[in-house]
Amino acid sequence: MAMNAATLYQGTKVNTASPAELTLMLYEGAIKFCNIALLGFETNDYEKVNNNIIKVQNIITEFRATLDFKYETAKDFDLIYEFINNLLIQSNIKKDKESLEKALGQIREMRDLWKEIMKQNHMYVR
Repeated sequence: MAMNAATLYQGTKVNTASPAELTLMLYEGAIKFCNIALLGFETNDYEKVNNNIIKVQNIITEFRATLDFKYETAKDFDLIYEFINNLLIQSNIKKDKESLEKALGQIREMRDLWKEIMKQNHMYVR
């Protein structure tokens, strides 16, 4: 019953979120999946590492696919997302925890930047 309520709440939260809030949710999800993958490294559970890195890559791919290149900053964001994706690939192929930690750091910086943009544009209040 509690799980159904949580699922319903999450679905409602996503369905009623603004595009800016959805972007923030994606950043938060990417951070969560990076942290789960890092836990996989600690327990040598490489299936957990792989599955969660792929989830992060899917989020990064979505960010890249939705960039609007009529704005100059889109090129900069694309380069950052490409860098993050390359770190994720390296981490997954070589089972390199440090590359994942670097990717996580970059994603956190992007999330924090997004939060600041939301605050400055009154899209987000917390």
